[in-house]
Amino acid sequence: MAVSLKRLFSRSIAADPDAVGPLAPLSPRSTKRKMMLVTLASTLALVGAVSGAYYFAMRPVTLRIAVGPQNSDDLKVVQTLTQSFAHSQVRLRPLQTDGATASAAALADGKADLAIIRGDLDVPKIAQAVATLRKNVAVLWVPPSVKGQKAGPKITKIQQLAGRRIGVVGRTPANVNLLKVILTQYGVDTSKLDIIQFPANEAAEAIRNQKADAYLAAGPVNSKITSDAINASIREGASPKFLAIDAAAAISQNFPAYEASEIPAGTFGGSPARPDDEVKTISFSHHIVARKGLSEATVAAFTRQLFAVRQTLLSEFPLAAKIETPDTDKDAAIPVHPGAAAYVDGEEKTFLDRYSDYIWFSLMGLSLLGSVGAWFASYLKKDERGNNSTLRERLLDMLTAARHSDSIDELDGMQSEADTILRDTLQCFEHGAIDNGSLTAFNIALEQFHNAVADRKTLLASMPQNLHRAGVQLRATGAS
Repeated sequence: MAVSLKRLFSRSIAADPDAVGPLAPLSPRSTKRKMMLVTLASTLALVGAVSGAYYFAMRPVTLRIAVGPQNSDDLKVVQTLTQSFAHSQVRLRPLQTDGATASAAALADGKADLAIIRGDLDVPKIAQAVATLRKNVAVLWVPPSVKGQKAGPKITKIQQLAGRRIGVVGRTPANVNLLKVILTQYGVDTSKLDIIQFPANEAAEAIRNQKADAYLAAGPVNSKITSDAINASIREGASPKFLAIDAAAAISQNFPAYEASEIPAGTFGGSPARPDDEVKTISFSHHIVARKGLSEATVAAFTRQLFAVRQTLLSEFPLAAKIETPDTDKDAAIPVHPGAAAYVDGEEKTFLDRYSDYIWFSLMGLSLLGSVGAWFASYLKKDERGNNSTLRERLLDMLTAARHSDSIDELDGMQSEADTILRDTLQCFEHGAIDNGSLTAFNIALEQFHNAVADRKTLLASMPQNLHRAGVQLRATGAS
């Protein structure tokens, strides 16, 4: 039964316009609309949270990378990569050091996120491999003797270096350690050697001035520093003698940082070719490492960028071609970083892969919070609903009383009270304390009450005044 509140409300006011004050206009918002607004607000909050998480995950990240020394090939590579990554997700900020040892220390001390280190040095425990920057080979050679100048016994093999003066290209102690590892394998007493180190930019001049009997250089096969040092060893067209490290395999067994390798014939050019045949040697790597605990997603993105630009850098920096993926084996000398391993193995996670669980749990959490909020709101409106039920029962009681009332004043008083009940009921509906079904039931009771009051007033108005008084007296006498 459809009942118009507006019609009932108008009738109540018309019956006694002075019974109650002016009523506040009913808000057009219904409970359904409120729920729609709450749902919309929750959706917007969720979208905002997901958007914020996406921005947080994809925002540019700057990594500090320790590299050195000054003017080294490693520093040049990093500077080139820094320029290439200027507008990428992962960017670089070079931290110049005195060399690989200092770079490793910077990583261990937390001053850098990435570092370029030598694999044959002490690797920090927190270092994990991201890429192999380049492989280096050890080159041992003996300059040819000068005609007319007295020379010592001819050196043709490594054992004959005992007691000789050996020059090492580069100031880093790591190259001296490399020389000692080689000589120790051949039983040469390194304590009786005269080892001289030359800065890379002074090595060629020192070699031309015959500062040592033999020399060692370590660097990429195509290293310009090594090539210049060997070319400075040429005497009157005679090429230097290259000393093969035949025990390279044994050295690699004793020192996992080293690998058996070869120097191809003609690597250092010249005619005749230098060397004129393949020479056995040992090699070691320069690695790009990241500190343990650095974000897996960040390292994966850096690794992806690194290999994406490698080919484009070849024209301006050929050393970029030497960059290789890290060793992902569990027994690798330097454990691989999980982010780099994910890129190499093709298991790099997307944004949804990384955050789908968080998004799902957030949705579940919002749903739970919505349910708890609805229950709490319902609990807070419990008293209001109880009070409204009491008012409805009062209205039904007045309905019964109105049908037997003999006083128009009494009927007017009950109608004024009904107006107050109507006001409270409409407020309860607006607050969401009662639903449409409860409001419909109240409308039916209110209409019946108004009908009863109207019918009773009509009946009382049609009765003669004396009959009306007699009826009142009779009722009074009967009551006594």
